[in-house]
Formats: sequence, structure tokens, C-alpha cells
Amino acid sequence: MKKASISVDTRNVISDIDSRIYGSFIEHLGRAVYGGIYQPGSPLSDSDGFRRDVIELVKKLGVPIVRYPGGNFVSGYNWEDGVGPKDKRPVRLDLAWFTTETNEFGMQEFASWLEKAGSEMMMAVNLGTRGPDEARNLLEYANFPGGTYWSDLRRSHGKEKPYGIRTWCLGNEMDGPWQMGHKTAYEYARTVTETAKLMKWIDPSIELVACGSSNFHMPTFGEWEHTVLSEAYEHIDYISMHEYYANPADDTPSFLAENIGMDRFIKAVVSICDMVKAEKKSSRNINISFDEWNVWFHSKENDEKIEHWGRAPHRLEDVYTFEDALLVGGLLITLLKNSDRVKIACLAQLVNVIAPIMTNDEKAWAQTIYYPFMQASMYGRGTAIRTITECGTYDSRKYSDVPFIDSVAVRNDEKNELTLFVLNRGLDDDITVNLDFHDSVKGIEHISMSGYGLKETNTASSSPVVPHAKALGSGPVVLDKASWNVLRYSLI
Repeated sequence: MKKASISVDTRNVISDIDSRIYGSFIEHLGRAVYGGIYQPGSPLSDSDGFRRDVIELVKKLGVPIVRYPGGNFVSGYNWEDGVGPKDKRPVRLDLAWFTTETNEFGMQEFASWLEKAGSEMMMAVNLGTRGPDEARNLLEYANFPGGTYWSDLRRSHGKEKPYGIRTWCLGNEMDGPWQMGHKTAYEYARTVTETAKLMKWIDPSIELVACGSSNFHMPTFGEWEHTVLSEAYEHIDYISMHEYYANPADDTPSFLAENIGMDRFIKAVVSICDMVKAEKKSSRNINISFDEWNVWFHSKENDEKIEHWGRAPHRLEDVYTFEDALLVGGLLITLLKNSDRVKIACLAQLVNVIAPIMTNDEKAWAQTIYYPFMQASMYGRGTAIRTITECGTYDSRKYSDVPFIDSVAVRNDEKNELTLFVLNRGLDDDITVNLDFHDSVKGIEHISMSGYGLKETNTASSSPVVPHAKALGSGPVVLDKASWNVLRYSLI
């Protein structure tokens, strides 16, 4: 059996963790809204049309913030279509996903759903087909107390108190040619600067996220970030990152190392942020909103067959495997390791569309990736602690010197607990890990996802891939091959 060691000293602090790092995303795409969180007339729905079973699963995830309404969808969206009486809302063509949008569900309904799910809204404004004027009107509608046209319109719609939305996305993936209203870096930089100015004049308390590159492989990556930050640095608070991970070649050793790529991407963007900070002689940091991340590749072939202009088609409904859950655990470790600069992150998406939660007309169920995300959200609140891991390495087709073990720790002072999140990427061997703690600890439990076939899945009829817990002592810990592990300790 292979051996390794992990050293944990709670003085080796990375950062306090912003709970929004466990955020998610709902877009008007596929069945995320219609048939996902909202299904009027279903026996599984409440009087507002919200799926009760979905709400319960979301609550267990503890998602603190949800980005809405897109995504590509927002770049052609008129926010006014989703407020006010439903019988007066227009039906429109959505050119992002070539569907028909009824607007039966909008910001009003989403805000009500969030109250029941125990989360808050991260609102995106349309900077594709629209611009600063519509953005400031939306903010006035949402956050201004009353006595003006837009705030009184909200009150006439039955919402006397402001929504109080504090986190706003300034467009979506504006560097992408697929985006409605696609812009050059300078065009977007000027638009985002003027939009941010107007919005913060209305409500200085809000935080604004500017679009970074759509992914690490965009030809304008780096140049885009530098241009946007150079123009808008003093007006924004975050720059976004998006990335999805795939294993189409069935190269599991490379796939399970993809969080190394995520780490490199984050550090590259942070470097650009800090370069512009130095150029401007600024005293403030621009932090990261990694507001789209997940595994996505299983459904792409089927999605190409979907006919245009349908309503809520089955799109992007990836069925996740056990190995996908392992990588999601690794990606969560990387986000926590970078929590000094990654303050917001959104697993994309939440229900049905590349999602941890799936539904049909009879039930909702948890996919494999649900569990590492839930455990990180449950036990990963507090202060991120840097661990020192010594273990063997391997080379894959894509990465070299990949550690078999990746880990991070979280100290929760409120509960007086210390939790280690540990991924064993090794496919062939269990690993005995000697744990060296600076603090005195007592084991609570060892939660593990292991022993499943790499391609094993959870479905509506069968959900075999779930975590299992066992006792945790004070000595070495055995990590099963290909496993995600949560080691929980009391600090004594």
C-alpha cells in the first residue's frame, strides 16, 4: 500500500472563506426553470408553482447565492418582461438557445423562490442588446425604496420593500462571438465603466462583476482582462472566470488532474489584476467571481439534434458519473486553496442543466456531483488552511508530476471543528496517510465516496453513488483508490 503524509497547522491561513464561493446558477435554458424549479400544476409543486422536492434538495446544498437569469440568455433579455401581471407579459424568441420564452417566470418569481430556498440573488444585466440605461432602471426597480417611476412600479407589482440585490453581473461572456451584442475588449470596457458608474451612483453598496474571458483558451485571453481592468478598475469589484471540464477521450488520469488547470487559470487572472493594480498605483484588489464552473461534455451530441423554437427542451442534461464527482471535489479544493482571491463561485447550473439536481414529473434526485458540493458547503465554512502534502506523483497525457493526493483544510471557529477535504486521484492503490496536526484534535467521522465504477451514475430509478461515513480515530487514515474524502475533527 502506498504511503503519504499531510501536515496541518491552523496558523497557516489562506483566507476567511466567503460563503458565496458555494453559489450556483439558474439560467432560462433547457429545463432549469420550467420543469426544474418551477412546474405549476404538478402535484410536487406548491401554490406558487415551485417544486417542493427541488427546494428541499437545494436547501441541503446550502447555496447562499444564485446567479440569474443568465448566461447567454441575459444578452438578449428585457428584464421588464419578467415583472408585473403574468397575463400581460410578452412571449419572445430567445436567440441565445433558439427557444420560445413565455416570461411566465421572471425576477419576481425568482426572488420568491429564493426566499423559500434560503438563498439570495446575483442579478445579471443585459449589456449585449441593451446598456447602461436599462441597467440603472433595473437597479432602481430592484433596490430603491420608492417615490420614483421604477421603484413605484415595483411597489405596484406587490413588492413594497426593495429586493436589496447586492451582487450584480455586468453582462455575460461579452468576448464570445456567439454572444448577442458581442464586443471588443475596449467596447465592453467603456460600456461596463459607464454602466458601473450609473449603478453605483444609485446604490453605492452594491458589488459589481465585470466579464473576464469566457474561458482560458479564448484567443483574446489576457489582453481582454488587461483592457477591461485598465478602463474599469476603480468602478468594479470582481472580474469573472468561466471554465468547464471534459473527458471526451476517456483519459481519466488527465481528467482527475484538471483542477491543476483551474489553479493555473486563477493564478493567471490574479496576476493580471495585480499588474493593473500596480500600473494604477491602486490600494484595492480586484477579486475573482468564478461564476461558471462544472463538468460539461456528456450531452453535447444530443443537444445538436434539438429543433429550434421549442419551449424548455431537454438540453444540456448531462448524466454525471462517479469520476465526474471526483473531479468536482478536486475543483472545490482548488477554489478553497484560492479563497484569498476567489470570493464568489457558481456551480453551473443548479437544476436539470449540467446540474447536481435532476427532475422528472415524478421526482427529483441527486446526481453524483451533488455530494462533494454539499459536503464542501456544509463543512467548508470558516477559514481556509493550507496543508502540506507529501505523496507520490504520476504523469498523464495532459499533465506531469500530478500528486496522487490533493488536500485543503477548513477551520470553523464557531463549531470548533477542523475539516480536511482530500482527493485521492490514484486509480490503482489505496493510500495510507499519516496526519500531522499542530493542534490537538479528536476525530468525528470520515466521509468517503469510493468503491464505485468510474462510469457509475445516479438516475431516477437508482442512486447507488452516495457517500458513506465511518469512525475516525487519531491515527493514520486509509484513502481508498479513486476517492473523495471528508475528514472531520473537533479541536480540543
